[in-house]
Amino acid sequence: MIDFRYSYTVEVNELMSKKKSPKRRFIAGAICPRCSEMDKIVNYKLDEQSYRECVACGFKDKIRLQSTPQELNTRVTDRSIVAESPIKIIFPSSK
Repeated sequence: MIDFRYSYTVEVNELMSKKKSPKRRFIAGAICPRCSEMDKIVNYKLDEQSYRECVACGFKDKIRLQSTPQELNTRVTDRSIVAESPIKIIFPSSK
């Protein structure tokens, strides 16, 4: 059986040794899946791939789910508005 945690650790270590140290950011409120410590997880990016790492126990993992935030549909951002068309103003007739 293949230990995927080991392969991620090897991959991350190889990438880090080739390049300069990436900018690491702590994730507030995150809990480590291995040691259950809170506020010990850092997030960083190597070669357009995101990783997370626990500074307490050394747990490393590749973040596989990437989603781009979608902008909420409002009156300002509504894309379903059709092209403008001229209107005719009708004045009441004077009697």
